[in-house]
Amino acid sequence: MAKKKDLLLELLTAFFALVCVSPFYLLVINIGKSSTEIITDPIGWPEDPGRLLANVTSVTGHSMFSFWNALRCSVTITVVSLVLLVVLSSMTAWVIARGRAWWTRFLFVFFLSAMVIPFQAVMLPMLSTYRDISDLVGIPLLRSYEGIVLAYLGFGSSLSVFILHGFIKGIPYELEEAAMIDGSSPEGTFFRIIFPILRPVQVTVLILNGIWIWNDFLLPSLLLSMNGEIKTLPIAFASFIGTYVKQWDLILTAAFLAMIPVVILFIFLQRYLIKGMVSGAVKG
Repeated sequence: MAKKKDLLLELLTAFFALVCVSPFYLLVINIGKSSTEIITDPIGWPEDPGRLLANVTSVTGHSMFSFWNALRCSVTITVVSLVLLVVLSSMTAWVIARGRAWWTRFLFVFFLSAMVIPFQAVMLPMLSTYRDISDLVGIPLLRSYEGIVLAYLGFGSSLSVFILHGFIKGIPYELEEAAMIDGSSPEGTFFRIIFPILRPVQVTVLILNGIWIWNDFLLPSLLLSMNGEIKTLPIAFASFIGTYVKQWDLILTAAFLAMIPVVILFIFLQRYLIKGMVSGAVKG
């Protein structure tokens, strides 16, 4: 009976694995086809393998797509947002986890509450607030790096603080007490003792937020112009989609090229992902 259950579990696992891999398979086999071939035979292998190089050349050299400019913008926005998220969320989580004042508990509940608020509910108020702040301080938040990074910092900090808070609660407080006895300041204790210990869970925060920021379309479409100089890769993909014509060969090729950095990042950091998530959820 136990062997039958194990066999059934393995079959179900294999089935769900195929379901998860199928979109990647369809993407890979279609990037070497023409748009007509993709429509007529989406699951077949490409007839002309040399078409792949032609599609890549068309995407990287397309005047309206501006692949290299979009890649530079995506890398800049993603890297800056992730660095700020990791550093500021780590500091915030440490203060909340070690704080004994009433407001630290309120702040933690505030971050948790922000996780359940749908983005669509704050989408329009955010745009109105951005315009008001831009007029007040004279710093353009719309169609700028500052505005999009600030938005990602706000929307990504809730989950990041939650994961980091759980991990910090499991770190012995005696380590910090020993550092303070040796004359270390609170800032020195955090950056010399706590911050290096958080590396596994920080990698988890990097992967989760990095995949989201890199692939996000809705937030950049609201804060950045579709025809402006600053546009991310998902926004640039829209140049291949018209009212009556959709260049599927170029769309899929561009999606494949944009996926490569995320896959490389995940391959190198995947061993930290589960470890950091389990530690952040269980400790404390």
